[in-house]
Amino acid sequence: MAGRLDGKVALVSGGASGIGAAHARIFAAEGAKLVAGDLQEDKGRAVVEAVNRDGGEAVFVHLDVARQADWERAVGEAVSRFGKLTTLINNAGIYWPRGTEEETLEGWNTMISVNQTGVWLGMKAAVPAMREAGGGAIVNISSLYGLIGSPGSITYHATKGAVRLMTKSAALEYVKEGIRVNSIHPGQIDTPILSGLTPDQNEQIKAATPMGRLGRPEEIAYGSLYLCSDEAAYTTGAELVIDGGWFAQ
Repeated sequence: MAGRLDGKVALVSGGASGIGAAHARIFAAEGAKLVAGDLQEDKGRAVVEAVNRDGGEAVFVHLDVARQADWERAVGEAVSRFGKLTTLINNAGIYWPRGTEEETLEGWNTMISVNQTGVWLGMKAAVPAMREAGGGAIVNISSLYGLIGSPGSITYHATKGAVRLMTKSAALEYVKEGIRVNSIHPGQIDTPILSGLTPDQNEQIKAATPMGRLGRPEEIAYGSLYLCSDEAAYTTGAELVIDGGWFAQ
């Protein structure tokens, strides 16, 4: 089923590593023209160069998702380079474990600016271009922690829970315009965001996951591949949980 994204032009935030880089590789392999945005310029350019070496078409843009002007430039790059924008993966995010009393106002505001405001700004910038293209698909990467609670990560839960409901609101707002909006809720995925965990903490996560392992970034990107393809033409406002069975417990 190669070519599932033929004719699509995708913008991926946080495209330099982890889940975002997996999206870049898989979407390009499936026929999408790609704009990868990130603050990590060297890593982002390396991802794009690898995509192009493998026969894809991709460009890198500097993208601070908390800055409206950066989003506008990224969307403009997609339209000027590839003629349109049909697909948005709102993936960029940050995480640290802090409880209600540990968290600071600065930390709270910083995480909200990236994980929540960044998702809104991405949709705000992308929708006019998608409308011009005749429709599109947006996937907002939330988290299992947008569906359940846990001690010690209050700001992350707040942002990812917000992304879940922002997705449903936008899905209903644009459903008549052919713009579909869905969310994905990853469990514990083997990405740089977990680099601060100790080996013992990693083993605890694996033990708590019914499948007994961390997820792979590609397993999230394949979920987005479905949601952004024409196969998902009747799917909007949905939440796809990819977590090794954690939420089923």
